[in-house]
Amino acid sequence: MQPPITKIANSDFTKDLDITHAELVALLDLATDVKRSPEQYRSVLSGRSTVLLFEKPSLRTRMTFELAIQQLGGYAILNDGPIGVREPLKDVARNVSRWVDGIVVRTFAQKTVDDLARWSRVPVINALSDMWHPCQILADMQTLRERFGSLRGLKLVFVGDGNNVAHSLMLTAARLGMDFTLAYPPRYDASPAVVAEAREIAAQNDSKIVLTHNPEEAVVGAHAVYTDVWASMGEEAEAAERREAFADYQVDDDLMSRTLPEAIFMHCLPAKRGEEVTDSVVESMRSVVFDQAENRLHAQKALLMMLLGKS
Repeated sequence: MQPPITKIANSDFTKDLDITHAELVALLDLATDVKRSPEQYRSVLSGRSTVLLFEKPSLRTRMTFELAIQQLGGYAILNDGPIGVREPLKDVARNVSRWVDGIVVRTFAQKTVDDLARWSRVPVINALSDMWHPCQILADMQTLRERFGSLRGLKLVFVGDGNNVAHSLMLTAARLGMDFTLAYPPRYDASPAVVAEAREIAAQNDSKIVLTHNPEEAVVGAHAVYTDVWASMGEEAEAAERREAFADYQVDDDLMSRTLPEAIFMHCLPAKRGEEVTDSVVESMRSVVFDQAENRLHAQKALLMMLLGKS
């Protein structure tokens, strides 16, 4: 029998803090159950539809969202290319939201997500922007729970750019009572406003947020080490400069040897092996990168059900 599904009070998921702490925990519980018993949920979103508005190419995000809605009994439509160029973005939102039950957007600018949510009459889900990567982090937290059970008290270290992934990880870790450390090269720090907010949340949950330029010291005592590409889509012109700046921030076997014996390696993928991480680390027994990728499907099923499903 399908357990009751908690509804998310907020109408959108444009950023990590759009769901409450209680909703976050309920979502992770639901993701675990849907992974264990997918057949119980096959008709939850029967007759529901979503459109995927993707300005950026995608493998994991596109396929897991398409499969998630379809495996829940609904259907998905992909529309790729620039948003708000051929016609005003507010017109795109007002047209599309009269046809579908939800909008999933993968874009360059957070403003695009926020403006779509402003003009849409149906829920808008941020599948990636320059500021946040909230759906990825849901899958990451599910993966960490699978490996360690409880999340409270874990130490998560992000090595690299203070980017969208780091922002979402920092806030979500703080909410769940995890310690978070960002080891980054000078000039590539996270948003000061995000750091301040994360530290405020962490103080309420007996956890801490640490920023450092020393990755070797950062990973001592870590339960998980996370990294991402040095130059994301849209930053190609900075690739050479970034390779030089990040040269000492590669996750390799030596860096992983400084962690706890049970520590795992995480990456949102795609990985540029030989740059931010070595091939030996990605292929090691410590790597959970493909567990993270798999859990994108289950976590997003939970999110879709809680936003689009019945109470």
